[in-house]
Amino acid sequence: MITIKSPREVETMAAAGRIVAETLAVVAREVRPGVSTEALDRIAEQFIRSHPGARPSFKGLYDFPATLCTSINQEVVHGIPSSKRILKEGDLLSVDVRVTQEALVAGMAQARAGNHVGDIGHAVQQVAEGAGYSVVRELVGHGIGTSFHEEPQVPNYGKPRRGPRLVAGMTIAIEPMINVGGAEIRTLEDKWTVVTEDGSLSAHFEHTVAITDDGPRILTTADPGASPRG
Repeated sequence: MITIKSPREVETMAAAGRIVAETLAVVAREVRPGVSTEALDRIAEQFIRSHPGARPSFKGLYDFPATLCTSINQEVVHGIPSSKRILKEGDLLSVDVRVTQEALVAGMAQARAGNHVGDIGHAVQQVAEGAGYSVVRELVGHGIGTSFHEEPQVPNYGKPRRGPRLVAGMTIAIEPMINVGGAEIRTLEDKWTVVTEDGSLSAHFEHTVAITDDGPRILTTADPGASPRG
């Protein structure tokens, strides 16, 4: 069931989203060769808990053991932090400032009341495939609110004017997952880490967006009034 959030609920999510954005900025400053993903996870948890009443929402969710998902190189999502995972020069750590971010911005620009979920996926797909990359299809974005995963599903591919209609008060996670090689993925024996089937590099970028009468509003940012360009 798709839930519609009140203005007060959206503001609550925006406050949490600002902590998320600040946490990512803190972690990004610590990313360097020789640092373990476990150390980054510890930094993130300490920073989140330093805010009154705040706690890591992902830790313990479906029994996931950590605060961060630290996916490196061919890992698409859900990489588990470990003291044995030491970053080295040239590693790609779950963020990308090139095509994946451009695809996210394009998708968010379509998150407008009156549009459809398919408009978002189509925009993401056009940017990614237009640059010669592939879009993961087995994993999707989703509605988000009091539950971590809500309806509707938000694929990173699709056709315009298809899927559920977007209305003001909906809050969705838009999260392109883009591979340098083929789109196929598989899950490792830890039951969490998802990697590309062909071993090619992958990048994942995500924002939570509120559908408003004035256009899309990014909630996971330090700027409370942020909207996607485009």
